[in-house]
Amino acid sequence: MTFAGELSSVELLLIAVFIVLYGLYLVRIIRARKSFRAKGGATLYKLILRSLYFSLFIFALLGPSFGEMKKEVKAISKDIYICVDLSKSMDAVDVKPSRLAKLKFELKQIVKSFNSDRIGLIVFTSDAFLQCPLTYDGNALNMFIETMSTSLISNTGTDFAPPLEMAITKLNDAEEGLPSAKKASKVIILISDGEDHGKNTNDAVYNIKEEGVRLFTLGIGTEEGSKIPAGYRFKRDKMGNDVITKLNSASLKELAKETDGKYFEISDKQNDINRLISSINDIEGELKSSRMADVGANKYYYFLLVGLLLLALDVMLAVRVIKI
Repeated sequence: MTFAGELSSVELLLIAVFIVLYGLYLVRIIRARKSFRAKGGATLYKLILRSLYFSLFIFALLGPSFGEMKKEVKAISKDIYICVDLSKSMDAVDVKPSRLAKLKFELKQIVKSFNSDRIGLIVFTSDAFLQCPLTYDGNALNMFIETMSTSLISNTGTDFAPPLEMAITKLNDAEEGLPSAKKASKVIILISDGEDHGKNTNDAVYNIKEEGVRLFTLGIGTEEGSKIPAGYRFKRDKMGNDVITKLNSASLKELAKETDGKYFEISDKQNDINRLISSINDIEGELKSSRMADVGANKYYYFLLVGLLLLALDVMLAVRVIKI
């Protein structure tokens, strides 16, 4: 016999309360006998009966399991690649405390929401780098998210094609050797604040459509924009003027439209992270593996039923605990 739980503070407290209260009850009965010089009645039988059904109730709380049965255990999940723009404009502070700092916080919310799915992380500017391959390890993902910085890779503009192509390649590599019926649903989340300066994005979009990948885009920033911190001053252009970076959502919206995906936004006025999470949740994961496992059946109700019957018997059975 196995138990679903162990004796916790709740069960131990109930046992202690029962012992104390019943002990006080016995002391009262013994004193009454001495006062009336009476003989003992059915005190012992009542004690045995009440201890028995109390023990049965404690057993039921612990969830006893016995007997064996076969149960099919299925692993159903999605594969999600998150592509994050790490251009210098992500240091802008129009979204407090900064675009990148705000994004880090929201990415951890996404990781928490999809802890049963595999998530990978790709960072990019004009080129893309694999920050973390597909994994179920949320702690590892959060560590990689925390280390993201605009100084990780060179900043020579923003190109959406490299991260999208890498994400598609990695998603396909993860499915090698699996029958089509067991392929996980595939999702790409592209996050940026700027305009796409690449020339091969259309090819990546074509591959996304061909592979049946769901693409969601997330813009972060404001239309008013802000300066870009650079040490103790702000980033300047060749003319010596402060650079003002603004959210350019047009290309992200176009990508979402072309791939039948959705566009979401984080700004000083709105936060669509919950909507993004909800949209991904609506995608049904596919069966990745299945196995038969031996499991024990929780039979707590047997103990509970017998305990209740004994309790009813105790209530209905009127006996003398003191004989005069």
